[in-house]
This record gives sequence, structure tokens and C-alpha cells, in this order.
Amino acid sequence: MTIDSATSYLVPPAPEPRDGAIGVEVANITKHFGDFTALDKVSIRVAPGTVHALLGENGAGKSTLVKCIMGYYYPDSGGIIVGDSQRFIRSPREAHLLGLGMVYQHFTLIPGMTVLENLVMARAEVPKIINWREERNNLLEFLDTVPFDVRLDIPASALAVGEKQKVEILKQLYLNSRFLILDEPTSVLTPQEADEILGLVREMARDGSITALIITHKFSEVTAFADEVTVLRRGQVVGSGGVADLNPEDLARMMIGDDELTVTKPRAETKAGAVKLELQALSADNDSGHAAIRGVDLKVHIGEIVGIAGVSGNGQSELVQVIAGQRIATGGGVHVHGEPYGASRKESERHKLFCLPEEPLANACVAEMSVAENMAFRTFDRPGFAAGGWWLKRGAFQKRAGELIARYNIKTPGPDASISQLSGGNIQRTVLARELSGDVEILIAANPCFGLDFSAVADIHAQLMEVRNRGAAVLLVSEDLDELLELSDRIVVMFEGELVYESKIDDADRTTIGYHMAGHSMLEYRNNSRST
Repeated sequence: MTIDSATSYLVPPAPEPRDGAIGVEVANITKHFGDFTALDKVSIRVAPGTVHALLGENGAGKSTLVKCIMGYYYPDSGGIIVGDSQRFIRSPREAHLLGLGMVYQHFTLIPGMTVLENLVMARAEVPKIINWREERNNLLEFLDTVPFDVRLDIPASALAVGEKQKVEILKQLYLNSRFLILDEPTSVLTPQEADEILGLVREMARDGSITALIITHKFSEVTAFADEVTVLRRGQVVGSGGVADLNPEDLARMMIGDDELTVTKPRAETKAGAVKLELQALSADNDSGHAAIRGVDLKVHIGEIVGIAGVSGNGQSELVQVIAGQRIATGGGVHVHGEPYGASRKESERHKLFCLPEEPLANACVAEMSVAENMAFRTFDRPGFAAGGWWLKRGAFQKRAGELIARYNIKTPGPDASISQLSGGNIQRTVLARELSGDVEILIAANPCFGLDFSAVADIHAQLMEVRNRGAAVLLVSEDLDELLELSDRIVVMFEGELVYESKIDDADRTTIGYHMAGHSMLEYRNNSRST
């Protein structure tokens, strides 16, 4: 189809007929922001009634592309075909008129409103006087037509995470969206919730109700639930095809290229060594003064990675903060090499304990300081970097920073650049270089790859495994179960501040782990398995 100039569209588009799934084709779209080309002649066809995955590293152009489809941006050239007609979409409202909807990575529900109220108030036109009984009856009839089971009269704040994601999708269906864009829809879900949500989306696509375009970084989701996949890199389409014809390695190479592909070293065979890090009946409160950690007992040995799984908000952050000395324990304690550990700088240096905290720019860096200065936090007063313990040798800082920048592949204008100018992945690499460049015996890593692109994740995984293989004890806290299954020797599950399950990696089962992440006991799990 020939794409006309976008300027020929001076009136809002007429709504699409409401008769099932619709396809969308993006044809030769280019989008500039000043001198930067975010999209360069991008073309994608999403066939009606299919699930299409969109992959790419951070900055590849995924967000810009879907914002063009949804009318937040309009392209400088090229066009969008909805159904069989070319459309120029100038606002999200016009996108909704055409049957296009988007489920965002972060929930948009109003916590104090019930599910019923959230759904009704999401409509473009709401009567001044609402007949809530009639609205409720209408919604109950609507629910009979979709494969979702939600509670209409409960406040959104009381919903479980998986239920909130269901309501977000349901809201788009209620608004007559028949082409759904889902942005990282499973990032905060348990494995069971993720499988259920994506399974429902695939079911609705296959019965012709919707078409879905899913932005994800999880190859397992692509291979399990998508029909087609498109990969973006640096604003261009670098590959696409049927999922059945591609494997995860093919997708990885398309995303980042052969030259930058980092392969995680295999887990070296090690025998259980001495205990390096031990938590004994550890308890702590959150910022509101309520118990966040309740009597946690855990040992981490030489040469092993112990992974802590759990849905966000179950005490993992507070646990890491206590070990790092950023939060005071209310009971129990931390022991390192058999000694009580208070997390002072002197103790961390003596025990060679290092930390990769969550949100490194906020928790491990000074944003206004340079890359070289941030890299020197652990060594600035040592011989070679300071004279007399106080006169700082900035030349030595820069030389050392240059070596670490090259070794850890940090993309920065130079050692003197402010660390706040770097991307999230390169900030994490900077902290990684600082924390791992010495002799590490104990490493605490909290969500070290959250929000990072594929190449940064692969690089950090390789570094963590190398530290473990050298004999360090690693405590890895992550909300990404795939990451834990790839790296850990043992996995424990944290729920409401307690460790509720433990498994060696060879015996680890995703379903069992996910069930405990949701707070269910093994008895419930077995009974549920028998009933199904």
C-alpha cells in the first residue's frame, strides 16, 4: 500500500467497525528528535488475531514506535495502516477511536476506587449522573464475554498484583480496544500470574477477539506465547520472523550483534565451603515502623550464589539495607566469617564485603561527581591515591578510572564526565567496576539488572558468575526468576518478611517457587494440583 503524506489528514479518523481483532501495519516510519534519529524507516506488520513480540535493547526505539502508534508522537515520514486503511493518529483519543489500546508497565488504576469505578471512569464519555446499578449490571454482562474473573466491588488497592494486571487488560477490552500493546506486562508478576495473563492474551488472540503487540525482554515469553517477533536495534528493524523458526541465541544476536554478545561462564563445580555470610534471626522495620523482616536465618557459603526470590515489597530491600548498613536491625544480626558485622567501612574492607545496591545512582553514587571520583570511593585515601592520608592524587584517580572503563566496557565521554550523564546500564557497570575490581570474598547484589538492556544484563551475569567461580559467597536478590534460575546454586523465597521456601538449583521447580512467591503453602499447592 502506498503511504500518503501525513499532512493530508485534517480531520479525526472515523472509528473502525467493532467486529473482532484488527491488524496494524507500520510502514517506513522515521522519527527524529532534533539531530537524533529514533526510528529509521521502520516497517512492521502485526497480523490480526496474532501475538507479536517486540524486542530490543534500551534505546532501540521500542517506546518511540508504540507512542507513534498510540498518537503520543507522530512520525516525520511513513504511515500507519489500521485494518485496511491508512491512518494519521494525532492523539491517544484518536487511537482509542480506532480500537487501539495500551497496557502500561506501571499500573494506572486509582487505588481508592473500586474496580467497577475504575472501569466506568476510564471511558472517554461518562454521564454527569452515573447509575451505578446499571453500570454494574452492564459490566457483569461484559465479563461473561471475556476470559477474566475479577471482583468489581473491591478497591484497586486491595488487589493482588496479578489481579491489577488483569484489570488493566480488562479496562482496554471494556473500552473496545481490539489491538492491545502490552509494555513489559509480566515484570512484577509471579511465574504463575505471568503464564496466566499471557495465556489469556494468547487465547483471546486465537479466538479472533484481539491482536496483541507485546514489548518484553524475556525470551521465554516470546517462545511460549508469541506467533511473530520483530527486533529493533538503534532505531532500525534488524530481524523478524516466525517464533517457531528462531531460538533465543538468534534473538540475542539480532538484538546486540555478534561482536557485543557476552556469554555467561558456566557454573564451576565447587564443594560446599565454609560459611562466609550468616543472618541469624534477623528482623527489621520498614520506613513506616512496621515489621519488614521477621526472624530471617540464612547462610551463604564459599563459592555459591544464593538467590532470594519474591514479589517486590516482601522485605527484600530492607534485608539488603540492613546488610549494607543503611537500616538498623530490630532483632538478630549479621555475621561475617563468624564475627558480628556492623557494616562499617573498616569492617567491609577487612572482610572484603562488597555491595551492588538497587538503584545505584541513588544508593551507591554521588550524581554530581565524576565517573573517576565515584570509582575512587573505596580507595581514595589509600597509598597511591592519597599522600599522608589526605592529599588526593586526582591523576591517579583518572588513570585507575581509565583502566576500569576499558576493562568493564563502560560507555562514557571520559573519566571526568558526571556519572549522572551515563545510561542506567553504564552507571551499573561503573559501580560493578568499583565493587568487583578488588579481592571480593562476599558480594551482595540487589536487582543488579533491573531496567537494563540485554547486553548489560549478559555482561553483569558474566561478572557475577566469575566472582562466584573464584570462591566468593554471593547473595543475589532479584525479582527476575529467570535470572535466579540461571545464576543461583540455591534459591530461597521471601514472603512478607520471612523465608518460606528453599531449594537447591538442581531440584528447583518454577511452579513450586512461584506458588510460594504468592504466599501459598506446599499443602495448598498439592491440593490445588490434585484438584486440577
